[in-house]
Amino acid sequence: MGDLEIRRATGDDLPAIVAMLADDPLGAKRESPDDMTPYRAALERLEADPNQHLVVAVRDGRVIGTLQLTIVPGLSHRGATRALIEAVRIHADERGSGLGAQLIEWAIETSRRLECRMVQLTSDKTRTDAHRFYERLGFSASHEGFKLRL
Repeated sequence: MGDLEIRRATGDDLPAIVAMLADDPLGAKRESPDDMTPYRAALERLEADPNQHLVVAVRDGRVIGTLQLTIVPGLSHRGATRALIEAVRIHADERGSGLGAQLIEWAIETSRRLECRMVQLTSDKTRTDAHRFYERLGFSASHEGFKLRL
């Protein structure tokens, strides 16, 4: 296997990223890989915000993983900055290879470098395998999450 590179995502990476976002029962219902227009607009917003880090994992020129890391300044916890991990996806051919752990480790180290005091994430209640994965990496299910669709 070739060397792994984790780098900022570019417009050329969008088809691979969106394909991974859509490659599960939940994503298949909410993503539209055949229409890149909203994803390009979203990437422009992400690129303009220094607190957003959309990255891809690339091996041998192929995008095989992605995640979004958001840095959130705050007042609580004595003015702590926290990091939020979102949209972690691994290409189906790479699942179980340790790549997910490498991406999360990258996110944690980046969060430390950016002086965050906490890393948090949410995971859909139906993703029980993902819950075990995050717990193995040291995360704890300490809160109940709520969402309101607008």
